[in-house]
Amino acid sequence: MAVVNTEQHGQIMLVQLNRPERMNALGVELRTEMAAAFTEFRDNPDLEVAVFTGTGRAFCAGEDMKEALERGAPGSAAHPIDNPLNNGTLDKPVIAAVNGFAMGGGFMLVERTDLRVAVRGAVFEVSEAKRWLLGGYQHGLFAGLPHPIATEMALGFRFTAERLYEVGFLNRLVDPDQLLPTAFEMAEHLLTLPPASRVNTVYMMRQMRPKVAPGLTSLAEALHEHGDKSDLMESRKAFSEKRQPNFNGWVNPEDRYRMPRLESLGGNLEE
Repeated sequence: MAVVNTEQHGQIMLVQLNRPERMNALGVELRTEMAAAFTEFRDNPDLEVAVFTGTGRAFCAGEDMKEALERGAPGSAAHPIDNPLNNGTLDKPVIAAVNGFAMGGGFMLVERTDLRVAVRGAVFEVSEAKRWLLGGYQHGLFAGLPHPIATEMALGFRFTAERLYEVGFLNRLVDPDQLLPTAFEMAEHLLTLPPASRVNTVYMMRQMRPKVAPGLTSLAEALHEHGDKSDLMESRKAFSEKRQPNFNGWVNPEDRYRMPRLESLGGNLEE
């Protein structure tokens, strides 16, 4: 059975993650099929708008912890898959229809979309702070959130759909039976626009998204190395075993006080 389903409705493509028993976690098979679906969407001249959703109680739970533990390496870098939704080669609009949990990498998929509808009660989480050596510092910036709320997001606190709607991350908040009808209604609106206007406006709005300054990107790369990397797998083992993690923190306790600093990296805060 396919773990990503697609349907064509005129010029609209429905892309539906279909691994509900694993809360649509981003295993290799799902990521491969999702990349194929968005490649078809990008390359098919008869398709103009995508509606992106999940099955079951989750939109997407993020990293597949079971697969990470089996291969002994965290994240997707050990098995990269080129997906037009992520690599910047997709110039057609994508509407997220968030049917439930959007955690970690699942939150990042929502972040990649242009317009967002979510069911009441959906739960969102940026999980990097729980799984890596640096929290998701950039996501609040991308969402245009006030700094204290962006900090809360970076530190791995959970957000309800209601709260993210209030701060402007979501466009619509609906009951479950209205999720796909609302997303398709938005897609149909886009199709009423002159084609050039739709394409040009989507491209323009994407260029206006906030970007992380180069100096902060360099600092983030250094901070990702600041700590005991055995904690990356320990966090995943603890999650899988449903226990409290036993973190080391530092290879050398003195490393706690050897923080990489922006000024020492020649940081540039200008874009």
